Amino acid sequence: MTKYTDYGLRVLMALAVTDEKALGAGVIAAQYGISTHHVAKIATALVAGGFIVSERGRGGGLRLARPAAQISLGAVVRHLSMGDTLVECLGDGSTCCILPACGLRGPLQVAQEAFFTTLDGYSVADTVVQRSALRSLLAS
Repeated sequence: MTKYTDYGLRVLMALAVTDEKALGAGVIAAQYGISTHHVAKIATALVAGGFIVSERGRGGGLRLARPAAQISLGAVVRHLSMGDTLVECLGDGSTCCILPACGLRGPLQVAQEAFFTTLDGYSVADTVVQRSALRSLLAS
């Protein structure tokens, strides 16, 4: 999993513990010590995926598009890692010279799908069961 996807999950967690209050990208970036530009880019992808909404103006910011229990981790990771491949041969345009005879591709496809299937069984709500502890840590 890439840092981009990892940070995307963290954005959702930050929003899930805010009790419906909108947060700006700058606030979330400061909470995690990452670039505001990076959080804004991730937020754009999460909006496009229908996981969060972005509200402009006073009192605006980012908030979950639906309850955390209805946001599947598998769906989020699939969306944010669209185009990323575990290994080159799983993507389009592979140039691997052993591809026609390689037995590695099949097991790796099965493993990748098992990864996503496992995440499908969890929601963002499952990642924030220690709400008050997370809220305290993010407030630091």
